[in-house]
Amino acid sequence: MMLRTPACLRGRRRCRVRPARRRGHGVVALALLLLAVAVASLASADRRWVIAFANVTEEPGVTVEATGFTGAEIRESFTLGARAHPVDLVFYDNHRDDARAVANAEAAAARKVDLYVQYHAGDAANAAVARTLKAAGIPVLAINHAVPGAPLYTIDNTAAGRVAGEALAEFAARAWPGQSALAVVVGRIGAVPERVQGVTEALRRRLPAARVATLETQGNPAQVAALLGPVLAANPTRKILVAATDDATALAAKAAIESAGRGRDAAIVGHGVDRTIHGGMNDRRELDPANRGSIVIGSVAFYLDRLGHEVLPLALRMLRGETVPVRTTTPHKLVTAGNIFIEYPPSDMN
Repeated sequence: MMLRTPACLRGRRRCRVRPARRRGHGVVALALLLLAVAVASLASADRRWVIAFANVTEEPGVTVEATGFTGAEIRESFTLGARAHPVDLVFYDNHRDDARAVANAEAAAARKVDLYVQYHAGDAANAAVARTLKAAGIPVLAINHAVPGAPLYTIDNTAAGRVAGEALAEFAARAWPGQSALAVVVGRIGAVPERVQGVTEALRRRLPAARVATLETQGNPAQVAALLGPVLAANPTRKILVAATDDATALAAKAAIESAGRGRDAAIVGHGVDRTIHGGMNDRRELDPANRGSIVIGSVAFYLDRLGHEVLPLALRMLRGETVPVRTTTPHKLVTAGNIFIEYPPSDMN
């Protein structure tokens, strides 16, 4: 068989050389894409975010959520919490005013912050804030009061009340089995109906024979003695279980009961675990390992002084494009003399 010489080599036409197929191009492109994604991720991880926090109020001495915590303590928790994250904070004070809350959101939108944390109780104002920030492309994270379309971090008053009611019922079953008991919920009854409901549900479930009464103080602990005194006098042989809506009220109830000589017949649980009950290093501490005989057997923790530590990680997850729960609740628990130094160690109180 004769081999024919290609026509191009015989001078009849030009020879075209076809390049070899570059099979490695797809691999190289994929590698470059992965590298770009990695670089973008590192840039996102390294960047600093500007987060605005619009506090419910920073009025001196004004407490929030029917506890002993103030807006100043909440702001400080954000300042301290930000130290562990790549965050620059911008603070606003909603001052418990709808118009101020809307104006603050508009100011943050003009400033082009990366995320807005809203803490305000007005539904109409929160809806306006949501519209303003959505138009500006700024995500929102709500605290304790819903903002349309925003994830919510919130206390759970019903759950907290149940913790208090169950603690009182367990104490009565252990300390006074078979004895008649009267349960009293005292404090800001109208301000936190869910908290009162939780206490009542737990008591009636665990102690169905116990009566449950409510005493409204309008948030004034000085009213406790006048309201509780007649109840004690009318029930001289019954054991008294007191659920106070806040810790200052719990301490006022303790003073009234002991003044009436009924300390052996009573047990008290508060709500909040604020400084009025756990104190500082130089303060009187009702919840203390050395004070296990107190008729205040505990308080349900709300951790509002650590709010920033819980909220800022959620905010950063949102900014990084991660999915966060629609609703995240505070992990309420009973704090007693036995575990107070675990929840609020001495270093926290210095």
